[in-house]
Amino acid sequence: MGEWLEPEQWYASLPSFLASASALITNPSGTAVLAVKPNYRAWWNVPGGIMEAAEPPHACCAREVAEELGLHIDLGRLLVMDWVAPNTVRKAWFGYVFDGGVLEDLSGIALQSEELDAVEFVERSQLRQRFTANTADRVEAALSARKSGGLAYLHNGVFVEQASTGALGAGRPVGDR
Repeated sequence: MGEWLEPEQWYASLPSFLASASALITNPSGTAVLAVKPNYRAWWNVPGGIMEAAEPPHACCAREVAEELGLHIDLGRLLVMDWVAPNTVRKAWFGYVFDGGVLEDLSGIALQSEELDAVEFVERSQLRQRFTANTADRVEAALSARKSGGLAYLHNGVFVEQASTGALGAGRPVGDR
């Protein structure tokens, strides 16, 4: 039997993870996704960001959307949770995507210029050209989950049927739904 650790020591010995929370915001027809262009990366992203230590995912998402776009939205339900395995650069990652609703146009946006260069609607057909593969996987799964009323659980961007709810088109790659 192993050595007994005090709770503080035991908790300190456990692995840690990174987490982010993002919002799926679409145009009224649902054919395009609101995207932001960070000035520190080559690729586009959906509004959102890294969770702070004591911050729940939904609060992070609302805070990030307000900081990045100046929008105070009523977040809807959780659409996607994606667990991304660690690699040589970073720890394992939990990515949450919440329903951020519909936006008629970009006129009410106050873009955070310290981190972002641009904001625009990206057509669904252009997601794989504009986003990283992980982000495109999450966004496509979020669009499907919003439509089906389900919740998509992804493992490294791959749909996991037994851990998801709703008719999301299980057994096919995320982009085929």
